[in-house]
Amino acid sequence: MSLNIIVLAKQVPDTRNVGKDAMKADGTINRAALPAIFNPEDLNALEQALRIKDANPGSTVTLLTMGLPRAAEIIREAMYRGADGGIVLTDRVLGGADTLATSYSLAQAVRKIGNYDIILGGRQAIDGDTAQVGPQIAEKLGLPQVTYAEEIVDLKDGKVTVRRRLENGVETVKAPLPCVVTVNGSAAECRPRNAQRVMKFKYAASPSERAKMTEEQQALYEKRPYLKLQEWGAAYVDADPEQIGLAGSPTKVKAVENVVFTAKESACIDGANDGQIEDLIKDLIVNHTIG
Repeated sequence: MSLNIIVLAKQVPDTRNVGKDAMKADGTINRAALPAIFNPEDLNALEQALRIKDANPGSTVTLLTMGLPRAAEIIREAMYRGADGGIVLTDRVLGGADTLATSYSLAQAVRKIGNYDIILGGRQAIDGDTAQVGPQIAEKLGLPQVTYAEEIVDLKDGKVTVRRRLENGVETVKAPLPCVVTVNGSAAECRPRNAQRVMKFKYAASPSERAKMTEEQQALYEKRPYLKLQEWGAAYVDADPEQIGLAGSPTKVKAVENVVFTAKESACIDGANDGQIEDLIKDLIVNHTIG
């Protein structure tokens, strides 16, 4: 059984390096000021997609990402690991989108792709930590969804069996295809790059990147269709201008701060001094350590 698998992924700023320039005046992230990485839980989702592909010869894995044109970098990373290709949804009018506008734009792109059996994505992105986009896409597409997935246990007879990792335990559920599955960071890590695939796909590029190629790379690009990554705009996916970007985003970020925790000087108390013990308990209640 061959399957068409879509993996939703995001190129995110490395939140370990948040500084004073991390936010623009309009409350959106200044992505140019931070190193960009493949969102970690999306890599977990990619691994689950590749395992489905391994178990079902003839299946394809397509990465769908929304962001700046440089987000094509994570499509190449996915192809090095086993994905077949990808699409960058990029347009100036998509900028500044919150989860509502993002999920709408991605749902429109999924509709444009059309032929799919299962959609996988990470539980959440490290730049927002909302865990809302995957479920919102499922809702907009009218699809069943499974969240907090740790493993795709089985996929047959038009149903997927998923093991979920929850706060208080584990449960196994089934859902009909097509469906949306969001994957936890506790799932299996993504396999490493394959050296042969790196050599094969290292010149894969989107139309925006093609202008920066050498003549030799351009010639190779023209001869090998599998190197051509797709780049779609808002108009191409028939997106409503009122539901995308800042215009379609009711959520606004007021401020971003880099909080540094410092340890207070340890308090020493005399076990026989009831007053010191009482003062310590009051301090612990005030700072919400207890109570």
